[in-house]
Amino acid sequence: MRRYFILTTKKCRIYAAFGVSQTPNNYSKVKGDLFIRLLNKKKHEKALENAVYKEVDGIACVLYMKVGQRDGCISSMKIHKASLADWGMDEDEAYENALSNTYSLTPPRIYKWERLLFNPAYEGDDFMDMNYEENIVERIAGSCLSTSIRTNGAVAVFLPDVAQRIADLMDDDFYIVFTSVHEAMIHPKRMSCPEDLERILKETLKEATPDEDFLTDEIYYYDRGARKIMKWKKVVSKVTLPASCVERLPL
Repeated sequence: MRRYFILTTKKCRIYAAFGVSQTPNNYSKVKGDLFIRLLNKKKHEKALENAVYKEVDGIACVLYMKVGQRDGCISSMKIHKASLADWGMDEDEAYENALSNTYSLTPPRIYKWERLLFNPAYEGDDFMDMNYEENIVERIAGSCLSTSIRTNGAVAVFLPDVAQRIADLMDDDFYIVFTSVHEAMIHPKRMSCPEDLERILKETLKEATPDEDFLTDEIYYYDRGARKIMKWKKVVSKVTLPASCVERLPL
């Protein structure tokens, strides 16, 4: 029996407490429990050595499996490459399946600040509905992107068609500010100064983001023409900055 299938007595008791009925040794049994969670690659480098993930400029989109749920808490584990080999599964296929599961289990939502502040029952806007036509541009605060459960919701921007849908609704490329693993702030390019976003992000991380919820201190950018998410500093020379930013650039 290979090491990654060996469960200690303590682990078995934990799994039993969460109602786990299987170990990860059969893809057909567990494929519905696979999902994607985001981690900072550098910070979690050792834990990711044998894990299955896709990297987006320092953000690791990691393949996980739900192993149980109790009292609203989900217990999960990373899937290792050796497990996929035993299942005879291609990494890309398993990853795409997990993305679809993540979308279905925790659909993406846009949360508008004024509604969050004044309506505790607010559950976000289903902007992926093709009948949705509201303006999701908010000039100062940006729009908050997360999922329906608002836990590990920053993954929403990487889910199928989400980034392109946001760009279409905004009619613009946009900056992505990951204030934690739970959400990302969305800012249209034409109305935003990335240097200011970078400063605000660093202040937010310092004052309001617990270390365990940290994802990145970099600003990201979505290019709707290329359909690609990347670090803003990689595309800065290609981005036409708003006049308010250009005026402040050093000569």
